[in-house]
Amino acid sequence: MADRGVDLSSLPKEVRDQLAELDLELSEGNGGGVDGEVGEMLGLVLAVDPSPEAPGPSTSSPSKHHRAHRSGGARDERYRSDIHTEAVQAALAKHKEEKMAPPMPTKRRSAFVQSPMDACTPPDTSSASEDEGSLRRKAALSAVLAQSLQSPDYWINRSVQSSSTSSSASSTLSHGEPKSQPHGFPVINVTFFHPKSENSVPPDVTSSTPQESGSRVDLPPAVRGMSRGQSRSSMMETADGVPVSSRVSTKIQQLLNTLKRPKRPPLILWFPDPNTPKPEGRQIIPVKGEPLGVVSNWPPALQAALARWGATQAKSPALTALDITGKPLYTLTYGKLWSRSLKLAYTLLNKLGTKSEPVLQTGDRVALVYPNSDPGMFWVAFYGCLLAEVIPVPIEVPLSRQDAGSQQIGFLLGSCGVSLALTSEVCLKGLPKTPNGEIIQFKGWPRMKWVVTDTKYLTKPSKDWQPHIPTANTDTAYIEYKATKEGTVMGVAVSKISMLTHCQALTQACNYCEGETLVNVLDCKKDMGLWHGVLTSVMNRIHTITVPYAVMKACPISWVQRVHIHKGSVSSCDAFLNVFQSNGLKPEVICPCATSAEALTVAIRRPGARGAPLPARAILSMGGLSHGVIRVNTEDKNSALTVQDVGHIMPGALMCIVKPDGPPQLCKTDEIGEIVINSRAGGTMYYGLPGLTKNTFEVIPVNQAGAPIGEIPFSRTGLLGFVGPGSLVFVVGKNEGLLIVSGRRHNADDLVATALAVEPVKTVYRGRIAVFSVTVFYDERIVIVAEQRPDASEEDSFQWMSRVLQAIDSIHQVGLYCLALVPANTLPKTPLGGIHICETKQNFLEGNLHPCNILLCPHTCVTNLPKPRQKQPVDVGPASMLVGNLVAGKRIAQATGRELGMVEDQDLIRKHQFLSDALQWRAQSDPDHVLYVLLNGVAVCTATCAQLHKRAEKITATFIRERRSYTGDNVVLLYPPGIDLIAAFYGCLYAGVVPVTVRPPHPQNLAATLPTVRMIIDVSKASCILTTQPLMRILRSREAAASVNVKTWPTIIDTDDLPRKRPPNIYKPPTAEMLAYLDFSVSTTGMLTGVKMSHAAISTLCRSIKLQCELYSSRQVAICLDPYCGLGFVLWCLSSVYSGHQSILIPPLELESSLPLWLSTLSQYKIRDTFCSYSVMELCTKGLGTQTEILKARGLNLSCVRSCVVIAEERPRLALTQSFSKLFKDIGLSSRAVSTAFGSRVNLAIGMQGTAGPDPSTVYVDMKSLRHDRVRLVERGAPQSLPLMESGTILPGVRVIIVNPETRGPLGDSHLGEIWVHSPHSASGYYTIYGEESLQADHFNTRLSFGEPQTLWARTGYLGFIKRTELLDASGDRHDALFVVGSLDETLELRGLRYHPIDIETSVSRAHRSIAESAVFTWTNLLVVVAELGGSEQEALDLVPLVTNVVLEEHHLIVGVVVIVDPGVIPINSRGEKQRMHLRDSFLADQLDPIYVAYNM
Repeated sequence: MADRGVDLSSLPKEVRDQLAELDLELSEGNGGGVDGEVGEMLGLVLAVDPSPEAPGPSTSSPSKHHRAHRSGGARDERYRSDIHTEAVQAALAKHKEEKMAPPMPTKRRSAFVQSPMDACTPPDTSSASEDEGSLRRKAALSAVLAQSLQSPDYWINRSVQSSSTSSSASSTLSHGEPKSQPHGFPVINVTFFHPKSENSVPPDVTSSTPQESGSRVDLPPAVRGMSRGQSRSSMMETADGVPVSSRVSTKIQQLLNTLKRPKRPPLILWFPDPNTPKPEGRQIIPVKGEPLGVVSNWPPALQAALARWGATQAKSPALTALDITGKPLYTLTYGKLWSRSLKLAYTLLNKLGTKSEPVLQTGDRVALVYPNSDPGMFWVAFYGCLLAEVIPVPIEVPLSRQDAGSQQIGFLLGSCGVSLALTSEVCLKGLPKTPNGEIIQFKGWPRMKWVVTDTKYLTKPSKDWQPHIPTANTDTAYIEYKATKEGTVMGVAVSKISMLTHCQALTQACNYCEGETLVNVLDCKKDMGLWHGVLTSVMNRIHTITVPYAVMKACPISWVQRVHIHKGSVSSCDAFLNVFQSNGLKPEVICPCATSAEALTVAIRRPGARGAPLPARAILSMGGLSHGVIRVNTEDKNSALTVQDVGHIMPGALMCIVKPDGPPQLCKTDEIGEIVINSRAGGTMYYGLPGLTKNTFEVIPVNQAGAPIGEIPFSRTGLLGFVGPGSLVFVVGKNEGLLIVSGRRHNADDLVATALAVEPVKTVYRGRIAVFSVTVFYDERIVIVAEQRPDASEEDSFQWMSRVLQAIDSIHQVGLYCLALVPANTLPKTPLGGIHICETKQNFLEGNLHPCNILLCPHTCVTNLPKPRQKQPVDVGPASMLVGNLVAGKRIAQATGRELGMVEDQDLIRKHQFLSDALQWRAQSDPDHVLYVLLNGVAVCTATCAQLHKRAEKITATFIRERRSYTGDNVVLLYPPGIDLIAAFYGCLYAGVVPVTVRPPHPQNLAATLPTVRMIIDVSKASCILTTQPLMRILRSREAAASVNVKTWPTIIDTDDLPRKRPPNIYKPPTAEMLAYLDFSVSTTGMLTGVKMSHAAISTLCRSIKLQCELYSSRQVAICLDPYCGLGFVLWCLSSVYSGHQSILIPPLELESSLPLWLSTLSQYKIRDTFCSYSVMELCTKGLGTQTEILKARGLNLSCVRSCVVIAEERPRLALTQSFSKLFKDIGLSSRAVSTAFGSRVNLAIGMQGTAGPDPSTVYVDMKSLRHDRVRLVERGAPQSLPLMESGTILPGVRVIIVNPETRGPLGDSHLGEIWVHSPHSASGYYTIYGEESLQADHFNTRLSFGEPQTLWARTGYLGFIKRTELLDASGDRHDALFVVGSLDETLELRGLRYHPIDIETSVSRAHRSIAESAVFTWTNLLVVVAELGGSEQEALDLVPLVTNVVLEEHHLIVGVVVIVDPGVIPINSRGEKQRMHLRDSFLADQLDPIYVAYNM
C-alpha cells in the first residue's frame, strides 16, 4: 500500500494489520462488494481529526462537515456485530469430543482440477458406435472377474459372501415367501442355495453384530456353498467378501458410525410443541416520526435547486471523481452540471427524431447505462432526464449476452416500456457487439435504441428555449430497480413530490448544511448512494467525492484518505470503530440506517452530540428469533445475537410492525415482524405491475380481531425488526434473506457469519459465500455455496465443510442440506461484484454450478420422512382372503390362454412329439424348403430341411467317431449365433446327448467373458465341448490361460471338419418326459441357473407359439435375438423346425457394424412378424432415431410389420417401446405393432402378443401403493403414477394365477402378488449336481394353500397382477391382461417398503441431462446410486444433490452413497438387463475407478 502514497508507518500496528487483511480480501479477485470489515452497515457523519495523536474535537468549521457513505453489498444492510468466533469454537469443541469423523468423498484427481470450464473437454464418444457400450460394459467387468475368478476351483470352492442386496429382503426373500431362495447360483460366487432361517432380517445399520446364520448342509468337496443366512453373517463381518481394510467398505462403516448419532427430533406436524416460545406482549401501537420541518427557502422541485445553484454558485464544486489510484480525476462544478444537463434535455426533446414525430415525449421511460467509474456522466444524464420530463431508469452495464440477471433486467425494461438507452461513448465501445458492429440483443431485453450523451454530441439549446420546471407533483420522477428473492427485477417508481420530501427528510435527519463535503463509496445509481450522493447533495449544494468500486478494490484505504484530507465523515459499525477509535473516530457519530427500495430511508440514527448516550444494543436469543419472538439471551451465550438500533424513523413518517405472512396483522411488542411505513417520502408503485403494487404499497394493517386500524395505506419495506425502548428501531434481517425451515426462521446473514467464524482464511474467500434455500420433500433445505481458494487442499476443504456443518447445527439448531465449494471466480456476480444469489440457486438446481467439493447431509436435516412401515403379523388366513374377495364381488385373479386342442392324427403326434423326428420328417417330405436364412454381415447363408438334417447326422457321426460322449451326457455347444449352432443342437438330439448352449467368450475381452463359460461347463459337468476351429484356438490360447485353467477343459471337438459317413442309427428317446436340453442363464441378481427342458415341454411350447402367432410353412419371421437361452433360443433353434416357417436370423452383434440391418431386412423381405430384444430396440432408437429421413430416402418401409415382439424376462419398458414406435412411425411402422412377451426361468414363455388377440392395454398404477404391495389404479398424469403395459397375451395351454407369496393363497383381481404358472411346457426343474429337492418342489411343483390344492404350479419369482379389461379376446370373452411389475429377487426392502430398482433408476436418469445410465443397490440398509456421467467430468459433482433430491422427492428415500462413474461401467447382459450385483461387488472391492463418490451424511 506504500506505493500508493500512503505512509503506513504513522498508523498504529492494529490499524495496519486490519488494513493489510482488508487489502488482501479486496484484491483476491472476489468482487464481493467492499467487504464487511471496513464497516458492515451504512452510516453517516463522523468527524475525523487530521492528527492521530489528538483525538479531541474537530477543528473544522461547521460549514465544512463532510459525509461519506459505505457500500452495501448483499449483506451490508445487517445492523449487528458478527457472531463471536468464541461461540463457534465452543460449538466445534463440543463436536470434537464426540469423535465422529464423517467419511471424505473419493475423487478421481482429474475431477478436482480447477481449470477454466472450456479447458475441460468431455470424453469423445462420437466415433464409437452405439452398441460398443455393451462391449465397454463387458470390458469394465473384466477387471473384477480377472481378480476374482482365477480358477474353477477358486470360485466354486470359495465361501460365498452373499450376492444379494443387503437390505433387499427381495433378494433374500426369494419370492417374498417366508423365505425360500432365489433360483440359482451367483455368477461370480457360484452358490447353491438352501432354505434360509425363518427369522432372517436385513442388517441394522446401527449394529454390526453378525446375524444368525442358517443351517449348513454338507456338500460334496467340489461344491462348497453356503446358505443365505450364513452369507449374511459373513457379509457383515467381511464387508461382502471385501477385506474390511478396503477403502469403500471402511468409508461406508465410517458413514454408518456417523448415522448412529442421535438424529434431530422429527417435526411435530399436527400438535404445536409446548416448548415453542410465543409472543406475550400487548399489541403494538403505530410509531410516529418527528414532524417534517418547514423551510421558507425550500425549492419547489429538485430541478429548481439545480437551476438555482447553477446560476448563483456556478463555480462551486458539485462532484469530484477519483481515478483508479485514488487521486482526483475531474471535478464537475454546479455551473457545468446545469449547462450540460440543459444541453442533454434539449437534445433529447428536439434532436431525436423529427418535429412531427419526436422519439421521446414527456413521461417516457429512458434507461441510463453508465459504469460506476464515471459518475459525472450519470449525474448529467439523470438531471438531463428530469429537466426533459422523461423518467430515468438507471440500470447496470451489461457485460455479456448471458450476464447473470440479464433476463431479469430485460423484464424490468419490458414492464417499464423502455426502448431508449443513454450511455457514454466509452461505455458504448465496451458493450459486446455482433460481427457487423451492432450492439448485441441482450437476453430477455426489448429492442433498444442507444444514444451517446458525451458533451461533443449534445446540442446547445436555442436562446428562447427554457426547460419546463413544474412544482413537484405526484408524477413519476425516476424509477429505481429492485431485485426480489426469486430474482425478478422490478422498478419502484418514485414521484416528484416523494423525491423532494425524501431529500428534505434526509437533510433534517442528517443535519446537512449548505457547502459541506460528502465522501460517497456507494453506487450512485440506486439506494443510499443515489439519495444522499446525487439528490440530497444537489439540494444542499454539497460537494460530493465519489470513490468508485474499482478504486476501493485497488486501494481499500482510499476513501479513508479522502475523509482525512477533506475533513470528512464516514459510515461504520463496531469493527470499524474498534480499528479507528484511536485515530479520533467518535462512537456517537456512527449513524447506521435502515433502507428499503419501496419505502426509501426507513430509519436513521441521528448524529449525536459529544457525550450523548451510546447506541442501544439488544442481546437476543437465536432460538427465540427463529420462532419470531424477542427473548433476551440468558442461557447459552453461544446462540446469542447482538443487534444495534438503527435510530428513529424518518421525519414525517408513521410506522407499524405487521406479521410477514398472511394478512397484515399488527404484531405484539415482543414479536418480530415486517416494518411497514406510511410516508410522503417513499416509493409509489412497482411501475407497470398493478397487482404487485396493491399487495406492497397499499397495505392496511389490521388488529387481532381482523379489523383495519384506519384508512391510511402503508408500504411494506421487506425489513424484519421490532421497536425497542424509546421508539428505537431494530432491524434483524430482510425478507429476502429469510429462510423458513420446518416452521422456524433463519437469517442467511447469520448463517454466513457463523460459517465465516470457522477460520475460513485458508479455504474460501470471505466475501464470496451464498446462502439460499431449496424446496425438497415438502420443506425448505438450506444450501451454502462458497468459492474455494485455488491453493486449498482437499483435506482442508473437507475439514472446513465438516466444521461449518457442526457449528451451524450447534448454534442455529438447524441442519444444513448441502455445502458446496466452487472454484474461484465461478459464481455468477451482480454488476457491483457481489454474488448473484438467484442465479447461483438456479445453477444449483439445474446442475450448472460445477462444484469442486460438495457435502450433503440429508440424514441430518430431513426429519419429515414418514415412519418406516412395521410389517404386521398376518392374522387373516388365505381362506378368509378368498371369502373376503368373493363378498366384495372380486373374482380370483387368474387368466388362461386358449385351449391347445387335441391332435387327432397319430402320424402328426409321432411327427411332433420329438423335434428330432420333426426334422427328419421335413427332410424327407420337403427337402428343399429353406428353413433358415442367416444374415451375417455381407454374406447370406441358408439352410434347407435336408441340409440341416444331413449336417446334424454328420455331427452325430462325430460323436461316434470320437467316442467321448454317451447317451444322456451333457455336451456344451460353443458357437457364434448361426446355423452351425442349430445343426449342432439337432446333432446332439440325434446322438441322444443333452445339449447345453453357451455364449462364446468375446475374443477382445476374455478376462470378463471366459470365466462364465468355464463356470457353466463345470456346473453342467459337460463331457465334451462342440465348437469351431477359431473358438477352439481361443480356448487353448495363452490369453485364455490368464483367466482360467486351460489344461482342465473337457474334450474339445472341432465341427468344422466333419466325417462324410452317416451314423448307423438315430437315437429315439424312450419317453417324451426325458431331458432334451439344459437352459443356463444369468439373472440380474447375479445368479446362474440351469433349468431342465423335456422333449414334451419343448414340443408343447413350439405348438403353443405356433397357434399364438399363426406360424405356417409359407410364413417368414425375422429374429434379432441372442440364441443361447430362454425364449430367444426357442425361437432361433426350435420353432422353425416344428412349424416349418422360414426364420431370417440376424445376430444382434451384426448391428454394431451395420446398424440399419434389422430394419432394412424387415423392409426388404416384407416381414410381418419379428422378434427382438430391448438392447436391439434401444440401439436402433439411439442410433437411427435421427436418421428416419435418410432411411425413408433409401426406400425403407415398415408398413408390412404386423407384430414386433420384444422378448424379455422383466417389466415391459414402456418408454422405450413408445419411443421406438414414435420414431419409426414416419417410415410406416404401425403404432399397434410393438408388444412384449414374458417368460421366466421356470417357464420360458408365459405371455406373447399373438395375431388374433386384442391390442396390449396400458394402465397407470400408484407407486406409493406398489411399495405397500398393493395396486391402486389411477388416471394418466396423476402424481406418482407409473404406466405399465400388458406383458403379452397368455399363451395357449398356459394358466396363470396371482398368489400371496407369504400365505400362498390366491388373490383377487388387481391385487399385487407373485405370478404362478401351470402349463405343460414348464421346465422340469433346476439342474443341480446333487439334487436340491426342497428347492425343486418349492419352485416347480408347489401347491396353493387354499382353493385348488390338487393343481401343481411353478413359481415365476415375479410380482404382477391381473386385470380384466373391457376388450374381447378371440373367443369373445372379456380379456384378462397380465401386468408384470418386477422380479422379487431384485426388489429392495427399505423402511419396511418394497422398491423396484428400475423405478428409482428412472427418476435418477431424469435428474440431469448428463446422466447416461444409472443403477441402484443397497448395502447395510444404505441406498447406493451409481450414475454414469455422459458429459464433462466437471459436471460430476453437480449430479450428487440432484440425484439425492429426486430420490427423496419421488421415493421418500435418503440416498446413502452417490457414485459417479464413466459411461459403460454399469454391467449389462446380452438381454439389456443391468447386472446390479456385479456392480455392487465391484464397488465394494474398490474396482470401479469412480470419478466421484459422495457419502451423504
